[in-house]
Amino acid sequence: MTGRVSRPLITLQGTYDVLLPINRTGDVYDRMVTDSGRGDLHRYYRIENGTHTDGFYAVAPKVVRPMQACFTAAFDDLVEWTRKGFTPPPGHTVPLPTGTAATATGCDL
Repeated sequence: MTGRVSRPLITLQGTYDVLLPINRTGDVYDRMVTDSGRGDLHRYYRIENGTHTDGFYAVAPKVVRPMQACFTAAFDDLVEWTRKGFTPPPGHTVPLPTGTAATATGCDL
């Protein structure tokens, strides 16, 4: 937990994560990686309306966003990065798809 990563790393965290608040965990770790001078090895994606567990989607589908599609996209990007040299886009907040409420399909990192 020093931020001194030595291999490519993709981090995802939902902006609605109440179990591990994003401003105390993901945001802090991203700063640690950047401060250690290894930001080129890290991509941090903040998933708008994502929560810690997709189980909340069944209770509040118009409020939270399931993150499974984002996890799958991130894993695919990590494989491309480490095996084929494709560099994923810089970290950013991933918005909900335009014109829709939270959705179970798709995630463009």
